[in-house]
Amino acid sequence: MRTIGQHRDAVRALVEPALPSVSDVDRSSVVYRSVLDLAVEAGAGHGYPVLARTAWSPTPLPAFDNSQMDGFAVRAADAGGVLRVVEPVPAGVVPPPLEPGTAAPIMTGARIPDGADAVFPVESTSAGAFPAALHEPTVVVPEQLSVGSYVRRAGSDLPSGVPIASPGRALTPAVLGALAGAGVAGVTVLRRPRVLVVSTGSELLDPALDRPADLGAGAAIGDANGVALSAALAEVGVETRRVRVTDDLDGFTAALEDAVGDWADLVLTTGGISAGAYEVVRQALEPRGLVVSPVAMQPGGPQALGSVELAGRPVPVIAFPGNPVSALVSFEVFLRPVLAAAVGLPVERPTQVLPAAEPATSPEGKHQVRRGRVEDGRVHFVGGPSSHLLVHLADATHLVHVPVGTAAVAPGDPLTVWSIR
Repeated sequence: MRTIGQHRDAVRALVEPALPSVSDVDRSSVVYRSVLDLAVEAGAGHGYPVLARTAWSPTPLPAFDNSQMDGFAVRAADAGGVLRVVEPVPAGVVPPPLEPGTAAPIMTGARIPDGADAVFPVESTSAGAFPAALHEPTVVVPEQLSVGSYVRRAGSDLPSGVPIASPGRALTPAVLGALAGAGVAGVTVLRRPRVLVVSTGSELLDPALDRPADLGAGAAIGDANGVALSAALAEVGVETRRVRVTDDLDGFTAALEDAVGDWADLVLTTGGISAGAYEVVRQALEPRGLVVSPVAMQPGGPQALGSVELAGRPVPVIAFPGNPVSALVSFEVFLRPVLAAAVGLPVERPTQVLPAAEPATSPEGKHQVRRGRVEDGRVHFVGGPSSHLLVHLADATHLVHVPVGTAAVAPGDPLTVWSIR
């Protein structure tokens, strides 16, 4: 059996080169998007768009000298003098030049008048604040005032004609703000990774198409894997399509070829890779390049991956086991880190080492991943270790790692936990 680390490395080596990348930019992997639309996407929390081509600054940031605070624009040479107050300078206007011997009330962010080279705060006046200070006929300039005091110089954040961001940069809120501030309307970004989610099994019902009553008829079950994995992929900014296929070998291959087309960067299947008589994924794809590689992990031991010839081209295929907890845990451990990195999200889930609140057992030769909650600084297990207990995973807030070589966990034993929500 492979270790978790070995299989994680294999998944990364297979998937990473297939995703849109700045090292291989072509027309099919980039899109031009408005900065505003990208900001809405970033706000949804599903990863960040990644810049494909350099974004240049058409203007300096700031675009003009402006005031750092509410105060009075003056000449630094008039420090200690008494100056006549003239018309105020609100933000958004181009003020007239400042005449000698005068002080212009100025608001934060407003343009510094020609002739002025310093600002002093309104709190330094006898009125102490606006709007009262607007009615003062004169003001006394503080003695300690120098050229540039409380002035934000044009280009002090970014000069004109230089890169705001380079290819490969995740367009975080700050980067998007810098682009908007410099007047950049749109940029070229990598398109989102595309994953085809394939649920296998003749017993599956589609929640969108089939009646709930059908779940009680015969041996039908709902397609939990297809829905859950599509949601998990959406969390990391991946574009998905979902297809259900039966356990018929010819039907499976035809449906998969048709769904992959020229669209999918990656195929993610669930089920059909164990040792049963109707393991359709294994039977159909092993001859095309899929390699079954069990991993010393519970749940999620059965694993397979490979570059598979589909729709006339090699396509990476990641095959997870069919039990729903196994599929979701496999996604968290093996696939999510690669996809998160591709959209500028942290590769690892927030991690802590905390004491166990209660005892548990674990298969000594496997790395067990349990469901849990953290309360009072301790880890409480949620439900048992079985791979079909999806509702217990839904109730959990953390994945709890019991390492290889551990047969029993005692209260107080330290355990690594990943926060999953």
